[in-house]
Amino acid sequence: MDLPMNNTRILYFCGHEQFQPEVLVKHAALAEEVGFDGVMVSDHFHPWVDDVGTAGFAFSTLAAIAHATNRLQLVIGVTAPLFRYHPAVVAQASATIDRLSGGRFELGIGTGENINEGPLGFNFGDYKERTARINEAVQIIRALLAGQRLSFSGKYYQTDRARLYSPPLHPIPIWMAAGNRKSAARAARLTDGIITSVRSPSDTMSKVVTPARESAATAGLPPPPIIFTRWCVFAKNDDDAWTSLLPWRGLRVPGRLSATDPLELRKVADSMPRDDITSLFARTTHPKEIVDLYKPLIVDLGAHTIVIQVTSVAQEETIRMIGDEVLPKLRTEPGVNTEPS
Repeated sequence: MDLPMNNTRILYFCGHEQFQPEVLVKHAALAEEVGFDGVMVSDHFHPWVDDVGTAGFAFSTLAAIAHATNRLQLVIGVTAPLFRYHPAVVAQASATIDRLSGGRFELGIGTGENINEGPLGFNFGDYKERTARINEAVQIIRALLAGQRLSFSGKYYQTDRARLYSPPLHPIPIWMAAGNRKSAARAARLTDGIITSVRSPSDTMSKVVTPARESAATAGLPPPPIIFTRWCVFAKNDDDAWTSLLPWRGLRVPGRLSATDPLELRKVADSMPRDDITSLFARTTHPKEIVDLYKPLIVDLGAHTIVIQVTSVAQEETIRMIGDEVLPKLRTEPGVNTEPS
């Protein structure tokens, strides 16, 4: 299925690692009210730190958001259909959210993180195994979403006459997370589009955008649409910046890829100088700085979708501020939706 290259959409990020699910539902409803085109909802079993982290069940939150909103696109970004979720269960969950949302759901998948799989006793596996697993997973998910009665015998997954008896009513785009040349090239061939996190737009261009386009061209496919996410701390002073980052302070510390227990990451983070943590995230103090942070994703990278990942000490006020002072400025850029979709 082709995902058309429409005008750039602007999504708000609902982080399960920072807010309880009932709060995220309120944030999503507010995001719709102030003019966002959609929300991206993270999927975690464990958060990044154990003291203030949270970790609601993403598909349940999405169902509640579907009920609380009318037009927002709902993207899960991302789920890992490899270990704790069998791919067929991901297909079933996706079909259910599609029906509950009236066709507003988009499935984002990736190879996962040990902090979500290791706590349940799974051997997370090396990158080669996880890529082989996701190749099989995509086959199963696509077949079931297409209405097939599927008997599948792969190296990692099996199904025996599996079928979705509450099938989706609309096409469900599948996006794949990619952060390097190899994963971007694979995602361009395997799924409908790519999700990638941006710290340096130039690095993202060379590591993700260019190899994805080259891979698609080699396969005779159009350039893949890309969802670009980018972190933004909105804080007036250093203390507020640190407070807003407390749930995320384990996200980018050494050892986070192998960690199982959020306690471990919290100890590492708290052994580091605060400035070393805050320097890992883009810092803004004024709405114009937020505009300047996200504008290159549209202008330079040609985003299909951008996701504003923002944390602050007053989240609802910040969502309203972005609706009033950031979205109108970003929507003046050529190719951006001039009205919420």
